[in-house]
Amino acid sequence: MIPVQPTQVRWLNDEEQRAWRAFIDGSQRLMAVLNRDLADATGLTLADYRILVLLSEAPRNALRMSELAEGILASRSKLTHQVRRLEGQGLVVRESCEDDGRGVIARITPRGLDTLRESAPGHVESVRANFIDLLDQKRLNSLSDVFEKIDSFLHEQSS
Repeated sequence: MIPVQPTQVRWLNDEEQRAWRAFIDGSQRLMAVLNRDLADATGLTLADYRILVLLSEAPRNALRMSELAEGILASRSKLTHQVRRLEGQGLVVRESCEDDGRGVIARITPRGLDTLRESAPGHVESVRANFIDLLDQKRLNSLSDVFEKIDSFLHEQSS
């Protein structure tokens, strides 16, 4: 966090304020709609879906819990709660790490893979309807550039 003295505050001008508020309002509303659509159709939250996607894309469909926590940008305790819930639904299992007896990995189950395959088409349609199809290619490219830059900066700051 950047320490700031009250006399050093660089307040946002009108255009910066407009951009910031549009981002906050639009991103929160978008995530709420995507989460609602996914939950209504499948019972999964966006956080659940993200975990299943990351595990399905990982070698042997498994990741160490620490890697998974980093991938979903959550604390290990929050991830443990989420994985425990998914485990209760038969979508994920936790196992001891073969390389390190102390480590724990999460693995997506065949049922989890089926759930992901079944939920993906509806989720993609919601993403298209509420995000992708609202923007032309130039704006999509700009948005990608902007958030890749922000993500890179914040990732470096947290390392």
